[in-house]
Amino acid sequence: MFFNFGIDHFLLENPYLKAKMTVFKKIGIIKISYFKRVIVTQELTKELLKEKFPTREAITTEIINLKAILNLPKSTEAFMSDIHGEYAAFDHVLRNASGNIKLKIKALFNGRLNAKSQQELAFLVYYPTQRLQIIKAGFQHSEDLQQWYLDTFAQLLELLKYCATKYTRSKLRKALAPEFVYITEELLYGDFDTLDKQNYYAQITADIIKLGSADKFIISLCHTIQRLVVDHLHVVGDIYDRGPHPDKIMDRLINYHSVDLQWGNHDILWLGAVSGSPLCVASLLRICARYNNLSIVEDAYGINLRHLSLLADKYYHDNPGFAPKLNPQEARPSASELSQINKIHQAIAIIQFKLEGHLIERRPEFKMQSRQLLDKLDPQQTHILLKGKTYPIINGCFQTVDPKNPYQLLPDEQEVITQLTQAFVHSEKLRKHMDFFMQKGSMYLVYNGNLLVHGCIPVDEKGDFEGLTLNHHLYAGKELFDFLEDNLRRCYANSRQSTDLATDLLWYLWSGPVSPLFGKQEMTTFERYFIADPQTHYEKPNSYYQLRHQEPFIVKVLREFGADADCGHLINGHTPVKKGHSPIMANGKMIVIDGGFSTAYHKTTGIGGYTLLYNSHGLQLVTHQPFTTREQAIEQLSDIVSTKRVVEQELARKTVSETDIGKKLKQQIQQLEELLAE
Repeated sequence: MFFNFGIDHFLLENPYLKAKMTVFKKIGIIKISYFKRVIVTQELTKELLKEKFPTREAITTEIINLKAILNLPKSTEAFMSDIHGEYAAFDHVLRNASGNIKLKIKALFNGRLNAKSQQELAFLVYYPTQRLQIIKAGFQHSEDLQQWYLDTFAQLLELLKYCATKYTRSKLRKALAPEFVYITEELLYGDFDTLDKQNYYAQITADIIKLGSADKFIISLCHTIQRLVVDHLHVVGDIYDRGPHPDKIMDRLINYHSVDLQWGNHDILWLGAVSGSPLCVASLLRICARYNNLSIVEDAYGINLRHLSLLADKYYHDNPGFAPKLNPQEARPSASELSQINKIHQAIAIIQFKLEGHLIERRPEFKMQSRQLLDKLDPQQTHILLKGKTYPIINGCFQTVDPKNPYQLLPDEQEVITQLTQAFVHSEKLRKHMDFFMQKGSMYLVYNGNLLVHGCIPVDEKGDFEGLTLNHHLYAGKELFDFLEDNLRRCYANSRQSTDLATDLLWYLWSGPVSPLFGKQEMTTFERYFIADPQTHYEKPNSYYQLRHQEPFIVKVLREFGADADCGHLINGHTPVKKGHSPIMANGKMIVIDGGFSTAYHKTTGIGGYTLLYNSHGLQLVTHQPFTTREQAIEQLSDIVSTKRVVEQELARKTVSETDIGKKLKQQIQQLEELLAE
């Protein structure tokens, strides 16, 4: 048997060995942590291997199997970032494997299928259920439909076989729908030129149609093809906020066959809210109101906003500065709905600014005193003194702000934010999504020599690592990332409403001056709402964003995090690549993959997103044009136009032996060989 993720994964998945681990834990042979990987001693590893492979024949067979796997071509990894709730575009890119499925169809069927037929086959693979309904409606005679089924079976099986060439039969079998494993393998590996078996194969396909299983069989083949074309998916941060359906993206990822996640600054607000941070709750609700996405909170996650709505009605009126940004692809809300969102937007923004004042006051070590602004308003609340200059206030909504005690929450404001925080902590569906985020997520990841980071590595102008000093200890570089991740995991495990240091650090990740997820000196949200002068809106970026163009700096960062400084790359999201700018920097060592999946960024980037692909041939950056709608794509076969740019091409195809999985397989081979020598 081939262990994709090594012995530790095998332990966690085997119920019998789970029981044995409990015994070993009691006697101190192994340690188990909820958040860390299982630590297996050499003695336990040998015992488990002996149980799994009890004979010399079993051991030698496994060694032969693992050594053979090392010589297979490296499978394809896909990298995406900053999806921001744009489920339809994200789902389409997953279904078409960043345009790879169409390329494989072209390579396989050119000269046998014309362009239209290739497009129809591609969309059948992308959306088999929906396309089957449309296709079947176009047939008037059952004989024609039966012939179409037979032709389609043959095409899909040929495409499946072509896509499976990188994999063992064992891995392919796991990717097949269980109910069709036997049938698929018989048809996939059959010798159709052998006269003795022609009737055998013909009977199988005839009975699939006759017994009413043709549609399910086609759907299973299409899903398997999708699964094989991209073997592993990396999402480099920011699934949440701005777009309308982050919950659907999370459901899709939970059911995806192999994925890891790096936390983005917007994701941290949701993790922080479930961990019990009132300020994270207020910040994410403000963003939801700003982008007309409060339905995510109410409808998707079942969190009641009635008390917040009543508070907003009590104190606020329509304010042009708080009109929500509307998605042109979504239905426009009614006038009364827009008015209600406008008031909620104001109410939660003021609560956020008050809570920020409290936090900054109790955490002087965060060095964010410049963000306490409510006390800088004049008594009439019509002007503000900012960095020595007085500015008029526009779109003011300070009805609940006491000039003598500007950061004090009114009793009903306190009641609302307390109720909302408890609702976030106890939302069952949100907890399920955030549990998955914690299970698959991290502040950074080193994978096959590449370093994946959403935001930045905080540095000064000289490129020296900047950090956060807490309790007389400076956390910088990799240590800063590790400290913040450990802190988040502890907070999440103990989810409860709190304003302690650990919980306050979750909000610091959102907007702190040396937060690796934010990457700027300060967040000027207040100024953007209330001051017209655009100079006050400027957010000075960390020096990282200038230095990341320089190859020596990126090499330094890769070494700091234990990535491959010679052949590895730093893969980044967070900052949309502006139109006319290159996402490839530092002589190819630095790649920014935020191409603007979010509709709000399409004007800035001029495109609809990036996907980075890493296969046995090297690295390719895929540029996607903006997606229209799912319905239009299915009806009109309108694919996202994607163009590929080779970032780095391998002189010789990379094999499994040169990957992280290859390293684990070599360790297993060594352990098995030692067992064989006993």
